[in-house]
Amino acid sequence: MFSPDLSQSPSRQALRHAGKILLLENEELLRDLLVLALEEQGYEVVISQEGRSVIPTLQNCSSRTGELSFNLLILDAINGLDICRILRHQGNPIPIAIVGAKESANNCAFYLEAGADDYLTKPFGMREFLARCGALMRRQRLGQLRQPIVFQYQDISLYPEECRVIVRGAEVKISPKQFRLLELFMSYPRRVWSREQLLEQIWGQDFIGDSKTVDVHIRWLREKLEIDPSNPQYIITVRGFGYRFG
Repeated sequence: MFSPDLSQSPSRQALRHAGKILLLENEELLRDLLVLALEEQGYEVVISQEGRSVIPTLQNCSSRTGELSFNLLILDAINGLDICRILRHQGNPIPIAIVGAKESANNCAFYLEAGADDYLTKPFGMREFLARCGALMRRQRLGQLRQPIVFQYQDISLYPEECRVIVRGAEVKISPKQFRLLELFMSYPRRVWSREQLLEQIWGQDFIGDSKTVDVHIRWLREKLEIDPSNPQYIITVRGFGYRFG
């Protein structure tokens, strides 16, 4: 069924205390071997006996701690498709690995599209299995450590990765050029930018047109940001030089 080659698996010390895994595998022999191998690497393994019992187990543990209760969910292919769809529909981000028979390998795309993060086809080597588990959990930890970038100034928040701008608690719609202008301004608060510098940064060196284009976009941007656009508090005109933010 699979090759339990532990001779070259990752060191036990390196993975000790590395995570908590919820395992659902109906084939008893394979389940016992997977549990043994994972525990040998220092993982804590919880076995789920029935298909959809996985879902309340995850929900109950998460509601008590307020965070993900498991670092990885390993499912057999029999139960995996429905569980993936339900968990992803609920917004649960737990990494999911599917263990499936060889004859279902061509259908692995269905599991990945349903929300699974990886698919292992039987027979597989234990070294590969442990490496894939470790990779999924490292990815999860990196995602938890990495905080989204947010530019904040008074009551304006700009989310570069989401292309969103929040002003006084409400999202405002601005054009791509205006978004890039605001992002540039908020990246360098109080720096004065000339029209020519803004054209080069936002429109590019090959732009052919009037520098008054900058003034037009600044006016439109002020209408979205300022309480009183005729008396701006955010995008300030520095006479004889250009514009600054804040």
